[in-house]
Amino acid sequence: MFSVTNLIAWCPLVVFAQDAREIMEKVDAGSRTQNDNAFSVIKISTCKFGIVGGKLKCSHKPTVKTLESAAINFGSEKKDSKSIAIILEPASERGIGMLSFVYDSSEKDNETWLYLSALGKVKRIVASNSSGDSEPVSVFGSEFTTEDQETGKLDDYTFKLLNTADFQGRSAFVIEQTPTKERLQKTRYARSVVWVDTERNVVLKSKMYDKRKAEIRRIVSGKVEKLNGVWVARSITIMNLVTNRLSNIAIKKKHFGIRIAPELLSRRSLTDTAFRERHLSILRAQAR
Repeated sequence: MFSVTNLIAWCPLVVFAQDAREIMEKVDAGSRTQNDNAFSVIKISTCKFGIVGGKLKCSHKPTVKTLESAAINFGSEKKDSKSIAIILEPASERGIGMLSFVYDSSEKDNETWLYLSALGKVKRIVASNSSGDSEPVSVFGSEFTTEDQETGKLDDYTFKLLNTADFQGRSAFVIEQTPTKERLQKTRYARSVVWVDTERNVVLKSKMYDKRKAEIRRIVSGKVEKLNGVWVARSITIMNLVTNRLSNIAIKKKHFGIRIAPELLSRRSLTDTAFRERHLSILRAQAR
């Protein structure tokens, strides 16, 4: 029987690259679909970690933040996205928000704005690092960064299908992702290796390496479920192997087909509480 696995065994390397790109295009398409007209409640937990009895565990009580998030796709091919996330808890951080515009084209930088309620002002975040050694911006103090949450821009990378492997009982393509020369100037990751579920086109694991070839971060997905016809990882954990800190994003609720007013996805929503709450209350009513 013909299969991709057999193809890997004997086809030329040029086909490897082609197939790897096609696989990552499916992953990217799935990511866009799961965030179109979507309203979510998300919990982000962050802690220092250690290995106890062979298992990864928090060594201190984690900090936990609960957020509401809304997202839509836009553009001529619906490949660009707008999203807003607002902290609900803890009460001391309620109202802190992040607005992101992510563009599929490599020629257009992503845009992110962060509102800090304590300062009462919106700060525009630089889309990419001017130096690969600099730290990208953290998402609400977690180990996730704006770079880690990017979609699209596949032309910024080359892809190579290394092999297939089993990961937590699932068959996965193992793909090496290497930034182009131009992209390398804007990222800390000189190379990444990702495990993509062969059936569900979901990234199950990623390893990211710096320019000294050391693994600096690792991402593991869990609780993969089919929501609205799309496979979604409801739990994503990122480990910073330099600081021994980890963060977990858990999707507590996710609703699709929500009518989201474009006005909500604006800088006004970051600063105008009454305006934002008026729009969010409409989304909450649809999600009941």
